[in-house]
Amino acid sequence: MKYRKDKYGNDISVLGFGCMRFPRKNGSIDMAETERELMAAIDAGVNYFDTAYIYPGSEAALGEILTKNQARDKVYIATKLPHYLVKSREKMEKIFDEHLKRLQTDHIDYYLMHMLTDVPTWESLKKLGILEFLEEKKRSGAIRQVGFSYHGNTEKFIQLVDAYDWDFCQIQYNYMDEHTQAGRRGLHYAHEKGLPVVIMEPLRGGKLVTRLPREAMEEFEKYPIRRSPAQWAFRWLWDQPEVTCVLSGMNSMEMLMDNVQTASTTEVGELGEGEQAMLARVLDAIYSKMKVGCTGCGYCMPCPKGVDIPGMFAAYNRRYAEGKFSGLKEHFMCSAARRDSTAAYNCIGCGKCESHCPQHISIREELKKASKELEGPLYRTARKIVEILKLY
Repeated sequence: MKYRKDKYGNDISVLGFGCMRFPRKNGSIDMAETERELMAAIDAGVNYFDTAYIYPGSEAALGEILTKNQARDKVYIATKLPHYLVKSREKMEKIFDEHLKRLQTDHIDYYLMHMLTDVPTWESLKKLGILEFLEEKKRSGAIRQVGFSYHGNTEKFIQLVDAYDWDFCQIQYNYMDEHTQAGRRGLHYAHEKGLPVVIMEPLRGGKLVTRLPREAMEEFEKYPIRRSPAQWAFRWLWDQPEVTCVLSGMNSMEMLMDNVQTASTTEVGELGEGEQAMLARVLDAIYSKMKVGCTGCGYCMPCPKGVDIPGMFAAYNRRYAEGKFSGLKEHFMCSAARRDSTAAYNCIGCGKCESHCPQHISIREELKKASKELEGPLYRTARKIVEILKLY
């Protein structure tokens, strides 16, 4: 296993274990199989385990297995505060006590604000006492490092990076999201600010493995270096020194061993021009099947009304490439679940964006189509609930 440093010089395995989707049996977590895989990962050198308060049964399963095998001191645990459920300092304390009880530990190594959306949301948490809460826990050693996980556009991510003295952050990033979500620019900005960056969705929910178009698979198959789509996706990430750790929701021993082997044999900067060109052709093949030929370059931004144009088109494309639910989910996370909506229905048709688009996309017309598909009654109802309950 290879390792990269966190902000304080600790060695973090480049492969992290995402604990959201443990193996299940008869509707419940299969503890025997989960234990077998977790302990095999630890034996292989994986030392970063990522869970969350809202992952059903995950924290308790992880805590039980680590305690049973006396492995707590061999790993770092990352878990997340569901800030959208927090309305008081007392609630923060209650949730944190539950973390410790479930995980059977006296401290959390890496504590994240789960799916933090924007600076106004962070300001609201500050009014509830989040700064005092975090400072007290860090001072006592109950929390070692503080970070946030994020879905959304680059600009809001950069603003969040600057909003607090974070110890690390977690973003969605892969060769499809190189210029959407926080993107490469966000990754580099966080790195320049001294923040280790943990990567989620390296395979975009499996799309970059099991749901590639035939033309993309042919590009992999005819390349002289034979690797699986998953191996190429991971190598693309670990090729970048700004990437600290890549999470994988491994729920089979075969997947675990394959990822461990890739993590152990990938070097920074090893992808040459040929490999990069091949991956570009794969990406072209993926985009050829999409509704809008948006590359996420961001030249159309900023929108005077705050519409996240690249994010909107990414969700719209995902809706057609991966199914309606995937598109709706991505759009909700990236636009509705925040104080200031970035939805396409905010567009006033000014046309400023179109004058800067290198792909010459009819952005206003495509936004109307995307809004019709993704911002119907269900989306608007969800947005109203977010506003009423202040889940941001």
